[in-house]
Amino acid sequence: MDIKTASALHRLRLVSAPEAVSFLVLIVCSVLKRTTDFNAVPVMGMVHGVLFLIYLVFWLDAWNRAKWQFTTAALYFVLSVLPFGGFYAERRLKRAAQDAIIASRARREGVVNA
Repeated sequence: MDIKTASALHRLRLVSAPEAVSFLVLIVCSVLKRTTDFNAVPVMGMVHGVLFLIYLVFWLDAWNRAKWQFTTAALYFVLSVLPFGGFYAERRLKRAAQDAIIASRARREGVVNA
């Protein structure tokens, strides 16, 4: 994995958790709007919208650079619209990055011919 691909995956990983948090806070604000006089939906809607657009840009970049299959790219997109999906995506991307580092070290040390 080259440095640009690793950077694209790292950026996607970094934005996935805040995007998931903003989605959950938006849901809570939506419930509070309907049950109380508290209305933070316009602000949280904008924050979540910006984070979601950033996630989409980083998702497209990661898909392009990592040469994901359609099913992998679709999985990360679906995870972005599920309430807790961003946390799962972050964990999965972190695990993939660690596996790539281990494989790179093994190739460099001559342990495997992959």
